Formats: sequence, structure tokens, C-alpha cells
Amino acid sequence: MSKNKKEANIDHLKKIVLVGNPNVGKSVLFNKLSNSYVVVSNYPGTTVKLDKAKVNINGDEYGLYDSPGMYSINSLTQEERVTRNILFEKPDLVLHVIDSKNLDRMLHLSIELIEASLPVIIVLNMADEARKKGIKIDEAKLEKLLGVPVVQTISITGQGIDKLKSTIQTYKKTIPKKFEYCPKIEKGISELSKNLKQEHSISKRTISLLLLANDQTIKEKIKVPEQTKSIRQEVQNNINNTIKCQIAYDRQKIIENIMPEVAKQPRRSELLFREKLSRAMMNPLTGIPLLLLVLYFGLYQFVGVFGAGTIVDFLEVNLFEQFINPFVNNLLTQYVPWIWLQNLLGMEYGIITLGIRYAFAIVFPIVATFFFAFSIIEDTGYLPRLAMLVDNLFKKIGLNGRAVIPMVLGLGCDTMATIVTRTQETNKERIITTLLLALAIPCSAQLGVIFGILSGNPTALLIWIAVVVLIFLFIGWLASKVIIGEQPYFYMELPPLRTPRISNVLTKVYSRMVWYFKEVLPIFVLASILIWAGKITGLFDVIINLLQPLVQVIGLPPQAAEAFLFGFFRRDYGAAGLYDIKEIMTSAQLVIASTVLTLFVPCIAQFSVMLKERGWKTTIMIVLFIIPFSFFVGYILKLILAGVLT
Repeated sequence: MSKNKKEANIDHLKKIVLVGNPNVGKSVLFNKLSNSYVVVSNYPGTTVKLDKAKVNINGDEYGLYDSPGMYSINSLTQEERVTRNILFEKPDLVLHVIDSKNLDRMLHLSIELIEASLPVIIVLNMADEARKKGIKIDEAKLEKLLGVPVVQTISITGQGIDKLKSTIQTYKKTIPKKFEYCPKIEKGISELSKNLKQEHSISKRTISLLLLANDQTIKEKIKVPEQTKSIRQEVQNNINNTIKCQIAYDRQKIIENIMPEVAKQPRRSELLFREKLSRAMMNPLTGIPLLLLVLYFGLYQFVGVFGAGTIVDFLEVNLFEQFINPFVNNLLTQYVPWIWLQNLLGMEYGIITLGIRYAFAIVFPIVATFFFAFSIIEDTGYLPRLAMLVDNLFKKIGLNGRAVIPMVLGLGCDTMATIVTRTQETNKERIITTLLLALAIPCSAQLGVIFGILSGNPTALLIWIAVVVLIFLFIGWLASKVIIGEQPYFYMELPPLRTPRISNVLTKVYSRMVWYFKEVLPIFVLASILIWAGKITGLFDVIINLLQPLVQVIGLPPQAAEAFLFGFFRRDYGAAGLYDIKEIMTSAQLVIASTVLTLFVPCIAQFSVMLKERGWKTTIMIVLFIIPFSFFVGYILKLILAGVLT
């Protein structure tokens, strides 16, 4: 979901790769250097693919690549492996973007990149935030100790970008500095390096460190020396930690020796307000009430009441029902003699009267208000703190706090969120997250329409929320027991809390709305055409007739079958169909219909991404579980709600 204005073929140009931990400003720097726009968010996992652009730096052309965030060359997630593969392809320059106020944590990756004999420039980004915290970094001293150029920047304002461009243009690679590990590790490095006969794109020292740490993916790329296993075992027998932990410990000691020479830390007796607020967001006693406030004002009031209520009512009733639809139908009746064409463009299921009406009058205001609220929330840095808050709960369902990112993104678009499951560490996590996204996470349009349907009855809305949350937790817990896999490891860099920039928020909303009209609107038009084709061939009526008994079994009127059929095309399309018939249903029926539609099969776009990300077998198994399960839940709700809601 990115907007890149310079998509020319750049493979022949010198390659500059932006790397760094998640949320250090790589995408902002990419925007400044390339004058392009990629979606920039204040949480990890934004870059779910490789964005690239042609850039002109003082007259010289380069290919600039914005890579997914990584913490270490010894990678864990699919996203980190993507970045490592890029680094192993001999880039002409690597810009390691660092959050200046967290220099000590960022230098681990710096050391790895330098050891790998990559052409590195250290970019000390967010220098303004470091200064606000009273942190002063001596970039000249750091440059001397690391042996690579160091440039301070504030990429969001452009400060330091000119100096960075000059450093890029004049860069000359030098012999990489050697960082010493404990004698046993150094001995293992030496012995493995001697047995690496081939030359590679990264240094033998780094390959040896990866082999000692038993990195599996490096073994697929090189001819592994026969002595590797015995050398690794000998090193392991002579140290107390695991080899991987010992390497990390030794790097930390190197950094602890560097830090006092290059950075002056402030002494503060009191926490700043933002630091206190940050801690409150992650403490369950205060974090849960804060989360409820965010959900109430951000989603319910703004998206549900204002977007799905006020704006939808105006566009749907005052604009389309009173003016546009009657005008179109009258025009078609008077001037178009062919009934089939009248039905294609207008009448009950036409492209204009149904497809465009759904897209503009019902879904568009909901998506727009959601994107606006979501852009504000993500720009503040709240989402990583939410991840910390829910980590213990998510561990009960085989996930960790990092999974909150695709879950929250799913409230915007389940298709994009399914792509972001790549950031999960283990295959088990990725399958569970994909299942829960397909089952129990409504997208923004569907969520907003359901809010609009149920907002008039708070009891019904609370029942729907409770049922969906309980199903989310129960199915997640059950999946964690059934699906085999290792327990995930959780580590996430906390960005600072920030006051959202209105320009950044508006730019993101604009970019996402462009995506909506380019990607979603055509699907609505296509769905209308398919429904029209189904009507004139009789197939539509056949499917409706097959669905009606199933719908009636769970206590819904026959007309609800159309909404479920619409749901096959897009979830929000189905929700909009439900919105059309809400007046003829009781509160209990609305809860049942909203719940079943929420749990029902994913939309076509999400289904296709599931196939791509998880494969045919997993995707089909998920869908075969979801369809009967959703109607089973509807039937149970029918029994429970009899006499409770009318």
C-alpha cells in the first residue's frame, strides 16, 4: 500500500540499501532522498515489501531500496530474511539508519554490518529527539571508533540530508574494523574461516559467526565446511552460554566500551510526562482503561457513530436514495430500451445503484474515518505499547505481543494485514494469525457498518463484541494446542510517544484512500456485474434459494441470504447488504447476522493473499473450518438470545 512515483527500472544503477531496526525512520528518509511516498507509521512492520526508487544525488543516479526492519543479520522473521538477502547481493552502499536516542541498542546491528565488510554509512536519525532527552553524541569520535562515516539527521524535517548526500557521493570503502570476541569464539571464527574456500559477498568472519550460531539459512547459500559441526561443538563445550548468547554478550561488552566515549547521557530524577504515559499504556491496571478509551472514542464514536451513522445516513438516504438512484433509473427507463442494460447499470443490482452506492455512500465514509483515526493512533507510537500490554494474553493463544500489529491493521484491511503476518517469527504464529484475521477481525468498512447497524442498541453491540472477542481467544487458544510449532520470542523496539503531525496524518489518509479507490472500487463494480450476470442467468436465484434455508435455521429472514452471498465478493459488500435490510430484523437477528457475517469467509482479495502467503493446503483448511463454524455460532446465538433480545 505505497505510492511510489519513480517505479523505473533501476537494477542497472548503483544500489543504496536502507537498513535498520523497525521504526527508526527508514521510510521517512527514503521519502526525503527520493521525493516519493511510502506509508510511514510509528510502529514496526510498515515495510512489508521492498520499496525502490531512482534518486539523483548531486548529479549521480542511484537505485534506492527501503528494506524491512531487522534487528540482526542472524535473522528470525521472513521480513528480516528479505533484508539479509538484499545485503548479501553486494549493494554499493548500506545506510544503517539508527534511532539516536537508543544508540546503545542499535550498535549491535552496526557491528554486524561492519564485520560483514559491507560499505556502511551510519545515519544517526531522530537527532532532535535525542537532544530533547539531553543525549549528546560525538559523531566524529563514533566515526573513528567504528571506522565508517557517521552522519546525524532529522529525516522528518530534512536536517542533515544534504550532508548525507555529500557523504554518499564521496564514500570510499576502507578495511573493516575488527571487533574482538572472547578467545573461544575467536578460535572458532579462525578455524571456520580457514575452511571457507570460496569467496562470498560478505566477509568470511561474518559467515563463520553465522555458522557458529547455527544459522540455518546461511547453510542454504554456501558450501558448508565439513568441520563446522565439530568446531561448533568444541566452542560450545568451552563456554557457559549458548554460542549465540555469548556472541551477543561479547558485542554488548564492545558497545559498553564505546558508549561512554561517544555519548553523554543526562541524569534525571523525574520521568517526563510522556515517559510516565508510556509506562501507563503498558501497565494492565492503567493500560486497559486507556485502551477502552481509544476504542470508544476512536472506533465507536468517530468511525461507528460519525462515519457509519451521520455521514452514511446523509450520503445513503439524502443523496443516493432521494436523488441519484431515482434519477439514474428514470434516465435508463426513458432512454435505454434494453432491459438487460437497464439492470446492469441501475435498478436493484446495477453498477451505479448498487455497486457505486455501496462503495461511495456506505463503505467510503467508514473507510475514510477509520483511516483518519488509525493514522492518528499509529503516528503517536501507541501500537507498540499496546503490543507490550497484550503480550501475556497473546502468549496464551500461541502468539506474542508483536501479533497485535497485523491484528490492528486487520481492522483497516485484512488483506494488507495478512501480508504483514510475514513479520511473525515462526510458521505457527503466521498460521494462527492468518486464521484469526480471516475469522474474527472485521475490516474497517465491515466494522463500521456493523457499528452503524447495532449502535442504536448498546446491549446488542456489547453482545456482538463479547462473542467475537471470546471466539478470537478460544479459537486462538485451540489453534495453539493443535498447530505444532515452537514458542515465539518477543522483542520490540519502543518508539517515542509523539504528537501526531497533521500533515503526516493527512498524507497517509490520502495515500490509503487512493489505494481504496484503485483497489476496492473496481471490485465493487465487478461484484455488481457478477450479481447482474447471476440474476439474468438464474444462478443468483439458485444460490439464494440454497442459502435461504441455512439462513432461516439460524433465525434470520430469507432476505439475509443476499447479504451472505454479497459477502463472498467482499466482507464489506456483505455488511452493506445487511445494512440495507436492518429495518426488517429484530435486535437478536441483527446480532446473529452481524456475528455470522464477521466470522464468514474472507473476501476474494484476502483469500488470494492467503493462498500466496500460506499455500493452498492451509488456506483451504482455514476456509473449510470457517464456513460451518460461523453458522454453528449463529445457531447457538439463536438459542441463547431467544427471550434475551427482541
